[in-house]
Amino acid sequence: MQRLPQIERTDWRQKMASLGFGFHSIDGVYWKEHVAYRFSASQIDTFDDAVTELHAMCLDFVDDFIKAGDWSHLPLPDTAITTIERSWRRREPGLLGRFDFSWDGVSPPKMLEYNADTPTSLMESSLAQWTWKVDVQPQADQFNSLHEKLVARWRTLRAQGHSDVLHFAGQYEQEEDAVHLDYLLDTALQAGWRTQWLAMKDVGWDGAYFVDHEGAPIRQLFKLYPWEWIWRDSFAEHAATDAVRWIEPPWKLLLSSKSLAVHLWQRHPGHPLLLPAAFARGSLPTNRAYARKPMFSREGGGCSLHQPDGTLIDVERVFEETGDWVYQVLAPLPRYDDYWSVVGGWVVGDDAAGLCIREDASAITKNSSHFVPHYFD
Repeated sequence: MQRLPQIERTDWRQKMASLGFGFHSIDGVYWKEHVAYRFSASQIDTFDDAVTELHAMCLDFVDDFIKAGDWSHLPLPDTAITTIERSWRRREPGLLGRFDFSWDGVSPPKMLEYNADTPTSLMESSLAQWTWKVDVQPQADQFNSLHEKLVARWRTLRAQGHSDVLHFAGQYEQEEDAVHLDYLLDTALQAGWRTQWLAMKDVGWDGAYFVDHEGAPIRQLFKLYPWEWIWRDSFAEHAATDAVRWIEPPWKLLLSSKSLAVHLWQRHPGHPLLLPAAFARGSLPTNRAYARKPMFSREGGGCSLHQPDGTLIDVERVFEETGDWVYQVLAPLPRYDDYWSVVGGWVVGDDAAGLCIREDASAITKNSSHFVPHYFD
C-alpha cells in the first residue's frame, strides 16, 4: 500500500460535475487526485477475503443475537426490538454496507466498525474513482464492482418485492446525502424500478400507510436516515407496520451499532481481523491505547482516542455523557505524508464490492475527511 503522486486531470472538476458529484470541493477540497493509493493484486485478494469473511461473521452474529434475545446493551424501545426481531426472522433483504478498517497493506486489516445502515461516500467510491482510473491509470485495475453489483442487487430486490414502485427518502437539503440518494435512485432505474423521491420530513401517515408528499402510499422505501433516529421520531410507533418494506431493513441496526465490535470480539477472541472491544474500559488490556465511541454515532461524532492511562489523544465533537459507550483497543491508522488513512470495504448484498480510502490530518476520520482514489497492479 503506497501513497503516490499523480498528475491531476485539468478538467477533473467538470468531469465530476457531469457525474452528479457536485460536492467534490466542499470545504475547499474533498476529492483529491494529485495523489492515489497503489496496491498489489495479492493485497486486494487479502482485502476481498477479509470483507467477505467479516460480513459472514456479522450475519451469524445477528442470527445468534436474535435467538438469545439479550438486549441489555442496546438502549432501544420495545417496539424497535420487536420490529428488529421480526425483520430478521423474515430475512428481509438488505442492499449495501461499508466496513472501515485500519490497514497498512501488510498486517491483517483490523475492523473498526461496520456502516451497514446508512453508509455514504458511495458516488466517490463507484463512478468517481472508476472514471479517474480509466483516465489516469488505464493499464491498472481497481477493486470496484459497485455499480454493476448495485444494479444486479436492485433487480433481485425488485423480483422479491410486492410492487415495482420504490420511494427514496432522506435529507435532500444536505448535498452529500442528495448525491448519494440520486445515484442509488439511478441504479434502481437501471434495474427496472419506477421511482419517486421525497424529503424524509415529508413522509406522512394516513392511518394505514406511510404516504408521500402527494398522498400516494409508500410500499417500499429506501431511507438514508438512521434507524436509531427513526425510533426517536414522532411516527416511530408506525415504523413496525407491515405496510412498508424498508431498505435497509430494521435488523441492519444491529450491525451499525458500535456494540458490534464488542459482540464479534466476544464470539471470536483473538481473531486477526478484530480488535479487543468491551462495554467497559476496565475489560480491555490496561497497557493499550484505546478508542471510546458512542453506541450510535455518525462520521466520527463523539469518538475519542486515549493513551493507556486515559490521557486524551484526539476527540471529535464531544457527546453528552450517556453511559452508552463502547471501548476498543486502538489500531492507529497508517500515516502517509501527515495524513491518517482509513480503508473502506464495500458490501453489496452479501458480496464484497469495492474499496475506498479517506484521509485526514486528524487521527479521527470524519465528514470533512478527504477522498483519495486507488488502483492496483
